[in-house]
Amino acid sequence: MMWLKRLGKHYTTDERISEVLFGLIMTITFTGSLRIAGTGGDAAEQVNRMLIAALSCNLAWGIIDAVMYLMSRIAQKGRELNLVRQIRETKDGEAARGYIRDALPPAIASIMLPKDLDVLHDRLAQLPEPPRVARLVALDYLAAIAVFLLVFLATFPMTIPFILMSNVTHALRASHSIAIIMLFGLGFIFGRHAGRNPWLYALAMVVVGSILAILTMVLGG
Repeated sequence: MMWLKRLGKHYTTDERISEVLFGLIMTITFTGSLRIAGTGGDAAEQVNRMLIAALSCNLAWGIIDAVMYLMSRIAQKGRELNLVRQIRETKDGEAARGYIRDALPPAIASIMLPKDLDVLHDRLAQLPEPPRVARLVALDYLAAIAVFLLVFLATFPMTIPFILMSNVTHALRASHSIAIIMLFGLGFIFGRHAGRNPWLYALAMVVVGSILAILTMVLGG
């Protein structure tokens, strides 16, 4: 669908990977604390407390991340509006070229000739007057919802073993195995997105995630 493609431009692959990774680390924190606490006493009660704490924490952080995303979007749009006004209003051709060059990705800016930048300056000057203030659009809110869902839903795969298994130790091992698989997948996707070896990045993500999980358990969650 067209709106999904547009949403992908609003909410980049890097951001999506970061949100899922954040949710994973938060969940590992709680499963790790369960192991530190041990499995003595009422194991079912310990598991229930852990599940509620993990879901509640990721719910809260999902909301916070969604709000922060909207704040960053409004700030970005404000900067873009200010830039357009600067380019449109300046009468100094060299200054206008500098504004445009700074706004372009370095690889593209490096091959732009002065006449190319002047064409862009002229076209921007011919556009209708931009809005006075930056405003969020429907896709911004959809992206914020996606931020929330990714952080919150990243909790569930790791909690499923605790729901299905009565043995806490076995459930903990299965939960961390799921975390490793998810980390591998995230690393693979990130490697492909970055134009690097996805298998190498997948393994690196597993190593880093495992170290974080171990540190979490050693430090008591």
